[in-house]
Amino acid sequence: MPNVQSGPSQYVQKFGEQTIAGSPYALKKLGIDRTRCSLKIEEYIILCVPFQLGFKRSIFMASLSKQELLFFHNYANSIIGLSISLNPDNRPEPVKFFLRCTLSSIGKMKGREDVGLFVVDYKTLPDEMTLMLGNYMEVQERIKNQYDDYGKTLIKINQETANTMGYNMFSTVTEPGKESRRILVLSISSQFLEYVEAEGSPVLEPNTQVSFQLYFKKYRISINGKISAAGPLPQRLIRSVVNLEFNPELVEIIDAYWYGMKKNAKK
Repeated sequence: MPNVQSGPSQYVQKFGEQTIAGSPYALKKLGIDRTRCSLKIEEYIILCVPFQLGFKRSIFMASLSKQELLFFHNYANSIIGLSISLNPDNRPEPVKFFLRCTLSSIGKMKGREDVGLFVVDYKTLPDEMTLMLGNYMEVQERIKNQYDDYGKTLIKINQETANTMGYNMFSTVTEPGKESRRILVLSISSQFLEYVEAEGSPVLEPNTQVSFQLYFKKYRISINGKISAAGPLPQRLIRSVVNLEFNPELVEIIDAYWYGMKKNAKK
């Protein structure tokens, strides 16, 4: 009779080759305390932040001078310690992990002279930490499916829908190398954004890369996209439609909006 896999084993089998990018969103969701994340190399303690987290290997970034970076190169392939605290469930106290690792390599972050990247391989990963990382990945998998589902229906932005979504009615758009401009969002979904700008604003060509800052009560969302259509309206305002990249914060907000709408409809 075959053995039934435990939760940690299932997560490793399903997500073992994937990594979690150390974005502010991911660090917040995992409840990682930046003040309690460090590498111990012999007697040296290096404060660091996750750059990528995985089940077998992770990458941590730390502020280092050129001389320090060269010095720690000497410890490549040696055994080091990792201290990290996680609290994805907002417990009264975070869970502290002390892990033995191999320092696989150390290098300089591209474009950041004063930041070093430490690649570490775990000797073993505790089941509790495996469950925390696996549960995060499972939730993100569901959110990516919702990104497709919620992309089909645009939400018209007015004062009522803005209040329901917790949207502060303030957003900006930025093109590469240019200053940001305030916009008025007309409608939004997980995949599309429709907005207008004042008379005299540029009419952007299709496929122009743009970035947005959308201000919600829960998150200030930074999201990228590409112009799909743009042109002047009869009122001389400039209307643009954008294909948005996947953004978990935005999907969460839209999910909460539609859930609230369904709940109110039942009442």
